[in-house]
Amino acid sequence: MSSSTVLNTLRSKHPKLALLQTCSSFTDLKIIHGFLIRTHLISDVFVASRLLSLSSNSTEYAHRIFSQIQSPNLFVFNLLIRTFSTSPEASKAYNFYTQMLRLCIPPDNITFPFLIKASAEMECVRTGEQIHSHVVRFGFQNDVYVENSLVHMYATCGLIASAGRVFGAMSFRNVVSWTSMVDGYCKCGLVDDAREMFDEMPHRNLVTWSIMINGYAKSNRFEEAVELFEVMKREGVVANETVMVSVVSSCAHLGALGVGVRAHEYVVENGMGVNLVLGTALVEMYWRCGEMEKAVSVFQELDEKDSLSWSSIIKGLAVHGHGHKAVGYFSEMVRLGFVPRDVTFTAVLSACSHGGLVEKGFEIYEMMKRVYGIEPRLEHYGCIVDMLGRAGELAEAERFIEKMPVKPNAPILGALLGACKIYKNAEVAERVGNMLLEVKPEHSGYYVLLSNIYACAGKWEKIERLREMMKEKLVRKPPAWSLIEIDGKINKFSMGDDHPEMGKIRRKWEEILRKIRLVGYKGNTEDAFFDVDEEEKESAIHMHSEKLAIAYGMMKTKPGTVIRIVKNLRVCEDCHTVTKHISEVYGREFIVRDRNRFHHFRNGLCSCRDYW
Repeated sequence: MSSSTVLNTLRSKHPKLALLQTCSSFTDLKIIHGFLIRTHLISDVFVASRLLSLSSNSTEYAHRIFSQIQSPNLFVFNLLIRTFSTSPEASKAYNFYTQMLRLCIPPDNITFPFLIKASAEMECVRTGEQIHSHVVRFGFQNDVYVENSLVHMYATCGLIASAGRVFGAMSFRNVVSWTSMVDGYCKCGLVDDAREMFDEMPHRNLVTWSIMINGYAKSNRFEEAVELFEVMKREGVVANETVMVSVVSSCAHLGALGVGVRAHEYVVENGMGVNLVLGTALVEMYWRCGEMEKAVSVFQELDEKDSLSWSSIIKGLAVHGHGHKAVGYFSEMVRLGFVPRDVTFTAVLSACSHGGLVEKGFEIYEMMKRVYGIEPRLEHYGCIVDMLGRAGELAEAERFIEKMPVKPNAPILGALLGACKIYKNAEVAERVGNMLLEVKPEHSGYYVLLSNIYACAGKWEKIERLREMMKEKLVRKPPAWSLIEIDGKINKFSMGDDHPEMGKIRRKWEEILRKIRLVGYKGNTEDAFFDVDEEEKESAIHMHSEKLAIAYGMMKTKPGTVIRIVKNLRVCEDCHTVTKHISEVYGREFIVRDRNRFHHFRNGLCSCRDYW
């Protein structure tokens, strides 16, 4: 709208009722404001308050308008308190409240919810408690909107007991009251308490379902997040994009491709717009579930992309071993004008490491520092060390660590130690291993890795010393588990678990074992704990969770079906060898996601080229 049009409209209509109805932009607002000053209509509190309500997107401008109001009333103060309560200057909401009290203008039940919200925004419980005392002083302690705000504020600030006391004293509770408590429990990590309250609710809305499902996802209880989504659908509640982000992300962590695909279909069937957040979540779900081609397809179809979505696809390509493609996507991202973030560089440097692209890796590393001004983090240093180690440049990797301006952490030293094992360099391994055991003395994997290097070098006395150190420090290996999805159900295996079909699984494994021994398989016990005898080791490695998952998958799927497995730890050498043999003998493809990367087993070979 042009200036003349605005002015003509203002002149032709009754100024007190209609002059603000034509406002459609901040420019219009300023034109109208100027007209009101020139005509002295700004002194009319009704007109001024209408102008103020239109300036809520700019706290600075709202404050300027307020300064021109001669006799502000409660409505004006409530408008200002609301505007500032959700802004970066939330503390100023209290200044207006104090000014209001000085003018002997009593607050109402609209004033307090926004003051309490300001306390929640700042996570300032002390101020919130002071406002709570004013709530009681002015007699609004039984107003449901005020009480709901108090519950939310205390829960947001981590005082779930205080939130519970307010909730317990409420004479009337609506769905917002219950949802605030569920949200509070989730934010405090008390997901079981949240679920108990969720189940007790007389009525739930979509926000409640979203909070509970997201609570499970953020607490790494992904199976329960997916299960609750299924309950939600059965009860006829239609999800929104926020719910689907939590569900899709949970499928990604579980490696549950079947469930993830159905979630994607649900999005399409219900006509949801795939916004940037949901689109990025779908991309990550597909590559985390081993479907890299589908991840690329979904990424290319995104209407909108940002640095995080580019980082996700680059990371996916990296962990699947497609180093050259990952670097290509990085180059395209830069060409299109997207600014890489530190996580983007971690992803692309990891791709260079897995792809053996040493020269390109250093080029990107220097670009990160010089062009984008990003100071290297430990993750970036770790990628460089891993890249040099994989290339066999152990001395160069060791020098790089020595020149780092920060002390190396366990993953950096562990990367070099792993390279020492591959290249059988016991001298460097001993130096790095000693540093590593100082940094991370409780990590069992590093003791095992170092002992295997010593064993190859015939240094048996050093292995004995490692055994004694493990006993002294009470080092224990964390329980390993493997997940496999069959017919939409997630099955979890770990050593010692009593699966309902364990008898059949063991018989299937014995059948597999007989066949792969015919092509030369011999149990590799190097990664088994070195304080048990060989017979115990042989028995132990055949009960590894990954082998149980493989046997179960082969029992339950048709020949030719790709078997996908997710592990919480690094794949051990024997499981890696076994899976290669099985893929060759049975003509099956296996996609295994371990703690570090993906392994695609096909025709007796692995995509990691036996370096992981």
